Amino acid sequence: MKKGYKCILAIVNNGFSETAMDAAKACGAKGGTILHGRGTASKEAEKIFNISIQPEKEIVMIIAKTELVDGILKGLYTAIGSATQAQGIVFALPVDEVVGIN
Repeated sequence: MKKGYKCILAIVNNGFSETAMDAAKACGAKGGTILHGRGTASKEAEKIFNISIQPEKEIVMIIAKTELVDGILKGLYTAIGSATQAQGIVFALPVDEVVGIN
């Protein structure tokens, strides 16, 4: 079992997962997994932030070495952050142990 990894999650509007994955790979990520989901933001949030919220979402999950995470997060924020049409939210979670990664 390996240590020293984090799980990066990027939640983006439907259709932007490939943009997210391309940005992550450009910053050192080897690959990821794309899941489909649905957002639950309220109409009040749309009014407060003056944005339209798409209910259909894509979630990109990436396991990356800890030393690459900051660069990947910055690359993702530039490519799919809240100032883009992707309206992405990106965060990282600790991973205790990993198997299956070369």
